[in-house]
Amino acid sequence: MPYYIRRGEVPHKRHTIFRKPDGDLYAEELVSTEGFSDVYSLIYHAFPPTMVKSIGEAFSVKPEVAIDHNMQHRSFKGFQVKPADDYLESRVPVLVNNDVYISLAAPRHSMKDYFYKNSQADEMIFVHQGSGKLHTIFGTINFVYGDHLIIPRGIIYQLEFDTAENRLFIVESFHPLRFPKRYMNKNGQLLEHSPFYERDLKVPEKLVTHEERGDFLVKIKREDLIFPYVYATHPFDAVGWDGCHYPFGMSIHDFEPITGRIHQPPPVHQTFETPAFVTCAFVPRLYDYHPDSIPAPYNHSNVDSDEVLYYVDGDFMSRNHIEKGMITLHPIGIPHGPHPGAAERSIGKKGTDELAVMVDTFKPLKLTKQAMSLEDPDYHKSWLY
Repeated sequence: MPYYIRRGEVPHKRHTIFRKPDGDLYAEELVSTEGFSDVYSLIYHAFPPTMVKSIGEAFSVKPEVAIDHNMQHRSFKGFQVKPADDYLESRVPVLVNNDVYISLAAPRHSMKDYFYKNSQADEMIFVHQGSGKLHTIFGTINFVYGDHLIIPRGIIYQLEFDTAENRLFIVESFHPLRFPKRYMNKNGQLLEHSPFYERDLKVPEKLVTHEERGDFLVKIKREDLIFPYVYATHPFDAVGWDGCHYPFGMSIHDFEPITGRIHQPPPVHQTFETPAFVTCAFVPRLYDYHPDSIPAPYNHSNVDSDEVLYYVDGDFMSRNHIEKGMITLHPIGIPHGPHPGAAERSIGKKGTDELAVMVDTFKPLKLTKQAMSLEDPDYHKSWLY
């Protein structure tokens, strides 16, 4: 996954004496994954990261499921999610199961009065509208339209928006998000045939050390509860860190499409994988160049996965009447394919300007109560002609 980087000041050797100018020790913290067996980073704090002043009463943010067993093609108008001032309050879960939560958000304001830590899931935040900065103890990542922000679980962060109108597509994964194994060599470097490269990643920059005492509210999510923790020191007090575990960004516009003489299957669009689902990016690309090719995708049955497509921009050639921010769900066990006329329309076309993000889950998804208020109830009839 992400390569080794280093920011700020660190001692020559790990787990050794590292003192402040006044002679006190900096506080070393190991942030590790899968116990001590996977990627990790070492952080050097101005103060111990354990100084808790108080813990408030936890409150539930558990998604409310409306349909537990879905066997119907569905679509949801995502831009009907109403904007909310607060970032966390703006997050609206739409599709969920025991492996992943898929949500929409339209926050108006930056996170100024608190910090947030998701301790139950890695997060992939796709920026559909808006721009700003992702602040963490590792540094700052500037984000714009089209960026995937990958925030591993347990990392405290703040989102600072430059814009008042922001639209986010959020995937919470209960398994680590990784690059597809087939894109990587045995040493963890992205291979030549990968549709993106380490150079494309946005990694934390501009490490700023906040050596501040006070009352710092961190809202921590665990088991669908938010625990309000008040710390005595600023969460972003690192003077330095190094390692391979940190948040990063990757733009959908830097994804280089893989094309062929005949229609290529969805795995060529893959961006990330977990044991429970994969994600993909559909981007502007040349169509198939066999003289008799049909660029529109063929009818297919998802016998092992629920397919979720989030439409970002452009003209999606296989669908009729698509809107920005729309989500479609094609469940396990029923075939779906191009809308009436789409296959014929695609013949002879040279390319597409579509942008979309896909999530294919290996277990069925449940529909939330909020999803039902966004649904187009007649979508499953849209193949009739």
